[in-house]
Amino acid sequence: MLDRPERSLYRAGMTVASTEIPVLESIKMLGAHYRAWLVDIWGVMHNGHRAFPGAVAATRAFRAQGGIVVLLSNSPRPSPSVQDQLRRLGVPDDAYEATVTSGDLTRHELAKHHGATVFHLGPERDRPIFAGLDVTLGPHETAELAVCSGLFDDETEEPEDYADLLRELAARQLPMICANPDRMVERGDRLLWCAGALAQLYEQQGGFVIYAGKPFAPIYRLALETIGTLVGERVAKDEVLAIGDGVNTDIAGAAGVDIDAVFVASGLHMPANSGGDGGAETLDGRHLAELFAHAERRPLGAMRALMW
Repeated sequence: MLDRPERSLYRAGMTVASTEIPVLESIKMLGAHYRAWLVDIWGVMHNGHRAFPGAVAATRAFRAQGGIVVLLSNSPRPSPSVQDQLRRLGVPDDAYEATVTSGDLTRHELAKHHGATVFHLGPERDRPIFAGLDVTLGPHETAELAVCSGLFDDETEEPEDYADLLRELAARQLPMICANPDRMVERGDRLLWCAGALAQLYEQQGGFVIYAGKPFAPIYRLALETIGTLVGERVAKDEVLAIGDGVNTDIAGAAGVDIDAVFVASGLHMPANSGGDGGAETLDGRHLAELFAHAERRPLGAMRALMW
């Protein structure tokens, strides 16, 4: 890990002396000096269709030198389901030690509502989030709680399609757990709406939302606890590097809990995709400055794709 004087100078270079966030071709020089990484999954490790080989190689290389890799995801599904998906997409088990997901936190929150009738707003594939819990799924008219994991059909629908339903739920003052705070996700070469967009619309209708995931602090506490368990001792925040493609989730979340971060470009925020191993055709200081113009704490660097 970078010692404190060197780390302080590096941060100063990012926020004061430099007018641009540096574009890194490799994570090795910076990332190798940390004890653990918190790596976003969708957009960094894969694009929803296939794994990014460079990212897999990077996390493997970091682990080979003794580093800890925890994949931190806003997926509404519990970790076992996410890990199955990672294998199918080509992310092997030896690319990371553990996963922490919004689905894990949602289950923790649901466990507080023994015997409740829950309305699930989201696709059938997310139903593992309820497995083994003492709740009953039911229609929104009789539900005591709503869990939003996404749109029923994110290939064809948009948040506005749910305006009437959300207005009705808000009129009933039905609490909602948002099991995925992401507003959009990149699937292949498309951008699709996520649960976070519905939750935002629900709040605009006057509804109350509990967010389980990035950029909110509870998921980072769980991730740090997971790292501590893996190494057998508490790991300080300045020994951890967050790597992600979400400006308002990964980067803002890390900043909110005082963890260093590196931004990985994706179609979520960058103007064009290369169609290759993640990343964007153009990644320059001007666009990065616009993205992080109002950030309280900017990332230490940016990459077209996670590479060792």
